Amino acid sequence: SLGAMEENRNPFSLNELNATLPVSLDWREKGLVTEVKMQGSCGSCWAFSAVGALEGQLKRSTGVLMSLSPQNLVDCSRKYGNRGCDGGFMTNAFQYVIKNRGIDSDAAYPYTGMVSQMSNCIFEMKIVNELVLKAALATIGPISVAIDASRPKFIFYRHGVYTDHKCSHDVNHGVLAVGYGNERGHDYWLVKNSWGTNYGDEGYVKMARNRDNHCGIALYACYPIM
Repeated sequence: SLGAMEENRNPFSLNELNATLPVSLDWREKGLVTEVKMQGSCGSCWAFSAVGALEGQLKRSTGVLMSLSPQNLVDCSRKYGNRGCDGGFMTNAFQYVIKNRGIDSDAAYPYTGMVSQMSNCIFEMKIVNELVLKAALATIGPISVAIDASRPKFIFYRHGVYTDHKCSHDVNHGVLAVGYGNERGHDYWLVKNSWGTNYGDEGYVKMARNRDNHCGIALYACYPIM
């Protein structure tokens, strides 16, 4: 298959790659992550995930950390396949940003949680390998990911490493991976949600890592190149 050919061309073994990566990572400590936001009843998780990845790359390229506008994406990226408050995809959002040659700041285009009638290159990783996601996080910055967030255990998560054997690879929620680590012997991904700071651990969740792609976290990872 094409995927197998790609893997065989890699001159490094996965173990050698893993040995070059930090044992743990938290991009909040490097100033690449803005405060947790609240999407409300609008199905705009995809827009918050996308702006989170864009914010990290903006900080890395310009030194400026700024909240960017998910509302800009909700209102204006429909022709790229997104559906405003009825769902969308981070890759479509990145496509809009590049065609539009930018995105507004959150201050200039504030979030309303409803659709208002206003009217570089992109790289998408199609990966099933969590090690590749780890490498991307370590070398690029925060990464947009999609997960299965439908389980009650996820919805009512408070602390610790989240695992649920009922969590599937049928992804339905866009979030932002901002780091990884190990807590009491359990590997995790550090994930920023868009359900406000009352969700989980101050708006974040530690999702199980190296557990057969738990909740599908590495299946649709993507990031913008700025």
